[in-house]
Amino acid sequence: DYAYYNPVSLLLRDKKWLEEEFAAEGIQIRWVRSLGSNKALEFLNSRSVDFGSTAGAAALLGRINGNPIKSIYVYSKPEWTALVTAKNSSIQTVADLKGKRVAATRGTDPHIFLIRALIDHGLTEKDLRVVLLQHQDGRMALENGDVDAWAGLDPMMAQSELNDTVRLFYRNADLNTLGILNTREDFAKEHPDLVERVLQVYERGRSYALAHPEELRRIFSIQAKQTEAVAALQLGQRTDLSSATLDAPKRKTIVEAGLALQQAGVISASVNVVAVADALIDNSFTNKLGIQ
Repeated sequence: DYAYYNPVSLLLRDKKWLEEEFAAEGIQIRWVRSLGSNKALEFLNSRSVDFGSTAGAAALLGRINGNPIKSIYVYSKPEWTALVTAKNSSIQTVADLKGKRVAATRGTDPHIFLIRALIDHGLTEKDLRVVLLQHQDGRMALENGDVDAWAGLDPMMAQSELNDTVRLFYRNADLNTLGILNTREDFAKEHPDLVERVLQVYERGRSYALAHPEELRRIFSIQAKQTEAVAALQLGQRTDLSSATLDAPKRKTIVEAGLALQQAGVISASVNVVAVADALIDNSFTNKLGIQ
């Protein structure tokens, strides 16, 4: 898939490096846009895509809910979500959300971020009215005054921020989980060679993005239909492309998100979060390829 929250996918789509890699075998590359982690998980589960971009915690939820996926690569370590309200709103803190309408996209990192922020401030989803909308619709609902706050996602969040119509009233980079590339478990077993080649191309893209940040911003602006200023804010200040492996610290962020969701009652108490994370995360491909 490609997604506006996965800048490396936009670069690869622009450069056509995957098409180039598989041209000799006549293997066609079909790009499908994921509007959010929930859509990428749907596409993986329905076999509409072989590789899908999600947040780490969203991938964990998908696996818990029976989606047979493997998380194989980190395409970014972002601060892509925050809690957002209108510029002139009276909301100043998470506690002020009590009784308010908050837009979120179920099962995505912004939704999980909202739940964890509420827990940290002694609240639950039951203390407010969560309005379930896709990310762009949530943004429009906030700007139109139909909701009081939004669990935002870049680049839409950055665009609204630069338009000076909203405020990011709660940020916490540690509650953002990773940008993860996932594949179907059966696909990984049947075609490990193809998975390796896709990851090699992803590495080419990630390395190129690190070496050419201005070109990445330009491509992002065109592909995501955003201004250079939005690209500079999202990619320059809130996106880290420096490491692609799901090492122990990154695995820990996913497990901690799962345990927090379990504490909130979103994940059943009967689920062994650590065991599911172990089943989800597959480092064999990045280890074999020597990816750091």
